[in-house]
Amino acid sequence: MISSVLEFLETSEKRFPDRCAYEDINNSYTFSWTAQTARAIGSRIAALRVRQRPVAVLMEKSTSMIVAFLGIVYGGCFYCPIDVTMPADRIRTIFSVLKPAAVVTEQSQLALAQSVGADCPVFLFDELTHSPVDTRLLAARRSRQVDSDPLYVLFTSGSTGVPKGVVVSHRVVINNMQWLEQEYDFRETDVLGNQVPLYFDVSDHDVYCPLKFGCRTVIIPQEHFTFPANLISFLNSRHVTAIFWVPFALSVVANLRGFEAETPKYLRYVFFAGEVMPMKQLNYWRKYVPDALYCNMYGPTETYVCTYYNLDREFTDDETLPIGWPCGNIDIMVLDDQNRLVLPDSGGEGELCVRGCTLASGYYNNPERTAERFVQNPLNSAYPELIYRTGDLVSYNERGELMYHDRLDYQIKRLGYRIELGEIEAAAGRISEIKDCACIYDNGKQMILFLYTGTQLDKKMLSRTLSERIPRYMLPNKYIFLDEMPRNANGKIDRKRLKELYV
Repeated sequence: MISSVLEFLETSEKRFPDRCAYEDINNSYTFSWTAQTARAIGSRIAALRVRQRPVAVLMEKSTSMIVAFLGIVYGGCFYCPIDVTMPADRIRTIFSVLKPAAVVTEQSQLALAQSVGADCPVFLFDELTHSPVDTRLLAARRSRQVDSDPLYVLFTSGSTGVPKGVVVSHRVVINNMQWLEQEYDFRETDVLGNQVPLYFDVSDHDVYCPLKFGCRTVIIPQEHFTFPANLISFLNSRHVTAIFWVPFALSVVANLRGFEAETPKYLRYVFFAGEVMPMKQLNYWRKYVPDALYCNMYGPTETYVCTYYNLDREFTDDETLPIGWPCGNIDIMVLDDQNRLVLPDSGGEGELCVRGCTLASGYYNNPERTAERFVQNPLNSAYPELIYRTGDLVSYNERGELMYHDRLDYQIKRLGYRIELGEIEAAAGRISEIKDCACIYDNGKQMILFLYTGTQLDKKMLSRTLSERIPRYMLPNKYIFLDEMPRNANGKIDRKRLKELYV
């Protein structure tokens, strides 16, 4: 019975003590060094005499940051990765919600850590690594650990302007690792190429797969994604066999024709999650890397990865990928606006709701928001059973696969019609000259604004092309060409920023 992700680490430490677990351009850490150092950090955290409290990690992305995570868990607490590039005021807001028991940072971020008003000890990572290991104290912490204890808290943007912290337990990650073992053939010889920030939940695969499977994660320098030739060369030089990337990163390679000079030689798995993957760009990957398994993973931070679709057939550039099926030990329900179950053969749409051990514990220090989204299963009145309402509109296709349509809160009503802005974006995404696009709605003027990058097109021609794919009442009122689409830290289109600029 597994109650902690640390059991994965300790198993790999025994099996592969001298094998590299994590690597970046500056460091390479073996399983033995990772475990011993994490225990040293954990001893210092445990000496604070607090338990199940958050510890903020304010560091640049590195292998050291991962070891800090594990050390905090050894200390009986849970970690909260902080983006060092975000405004200090936003970090202060997060800390006001989090109230961390401590902050782990590095010399280059010490001034920032001291300026954001954390009323707690601030530790330097390098100093923590030299702490003596207190075996008895660590054992006492582990003896009380259960799999429902928090593992980490990730802050995402909040509709009220105050970031909300999603609390994720050990159980969620343990279940995902066990499902990956069941569904895929991960080996100790595999190498994962990390792209996403460590404060983004997609990175959990890069953090925990080495612990579970004895494989290795290599952190890819961010600048390589600007120059695909360097990126592919890096993947090949490190023998990268699996990637868990956001679709934007895959699309950059495709849009810049990154495989013209060299292709990835060792990739076995290409996983992507975080937003809709455009088929045109994915077909580019499938053309040049045909032997890899491609998997579309879906799930908000509150449910981690809850559905997946392994591509098992060809798709044209204008088709949409399914989000597929529930992952192991997870159940999904599609509920209509009357909380009635939408069946696969009904042709109806509804909100995707999730139940099972993939659910987050809720939002940290935010019981009101938690109660809004983590609710009693409306199909069960016999006993308490929480589900998470994702706010995502889905349906089943003719194969019984789940299809994602849009966010419910992207839906507008105009001229008496309900309009999903995502449908307009999907139609425009098929136009070869368009690279990225987004629709926003000006409620005051009741206007749909269409913003795009790529090649600037004649507005009449663009409208005429779109009118061939969507009803006229869905046509945008205004077309805005951009040199670059604003994106948030996770690589998604920053719609809030677009509204600030253009509405």
